[in-house]
Amino acid sequence: MTRLMMILFSMISTTLMGVGIVIALTIGQDTLQPILIAAAVGFVLAFPVSWFVARQIAGES
Repeated sequence: MTRLMMILFSMISTTLMGVGIVIALTIGQDTLQPILIAAAVGFVLAFPVSWFVARQIAGES
């Protein structure tokens, strides 16, 4: 399951980081620090999300 999680992480982290950056830019935070914070939050949130998705795909409860 770890291998599946890492494959999913590469896609999920990119997506969540992009969503965070778009949200930061939409609310008017267009300097470097808010954009980096949004990307970092998306990166960190991708770990539990990819673990949960991998568990659901593998059929574990």
